[in-house]
Amino acid sequence: MRVFLGMILGALLLVAGVYAYDSQTTSTVANGQSATNSRTIVNWDVAATDWDALKMQAHKDWIRLSSK
Repeated sequence: MRVFLGMILGALLLVAGVYAYDSQTTSTVANGQSATNSRTIVNWDVAATDWDALKMQAHKDWIRLSSK
């Protein structure tokens, strides 16, 4: 049980760290007006679209399974 909790916590910390790094890299406050010159690690628009598609599919599957 501790192993799975550690894996989940590690994944959450990784995503939070990458998000914080990307936020600082692309922030106009942190970098002035030249924030467009730096690149992010993750394309957050694509990740959000994929996450929404995953949630929609899981919801459809849950409805299908619970109706039986």
